[in-house]
Amino acid sequence: MSNLLIMLFTISEVVLLGVVILFFLRLRKSETLLSGLHAKQEEFIKRLQFNTQLENELVATFEQRQQELVALNTQLENKAAELRKLVKLANEYAKSPHFMREIIIQGHRSGKTPMQLAKSTGLGLEEVELIIDQS
Repeated sequence: MSNLLIMLFTISEVVLLGVVILFFLRLRKSETLLSGLHAKQEEFIKRLQFNTQLENELVATFEQRQQELVALNTQLENKAAELRKLVKLANEYAKSPHFMREIIIQGHRSGKTPMQLAKSTGLGLEEVELIIDQS
């Protein structure tokens, strides 16, 4: 009976030893899996940080471009106002009697007829003939 008990205890110890070995094998497999997951998680975090940095750089570049566009728009508006003033001055000068007289005299010297000069200046034929006679 004591032999039977010893054999029973030995078998149970061997079974327990097998269970412990299986437990440690599973534990090692779980640790490998966890370390793999941890490495993938770190890689994912690095990618997220890179993407965040890239996005921040894009936003900063976009803001810089917006500021440059605002400055360019201001310069363009200033130039447009300057050009409007110059066009207004040119129109006033072109409508001045002295300028019209010079155009008519130069046109007459180059051989244009009074009718052609009247059409190009918008004056009447009599006015053109009068200016030619006065010169």
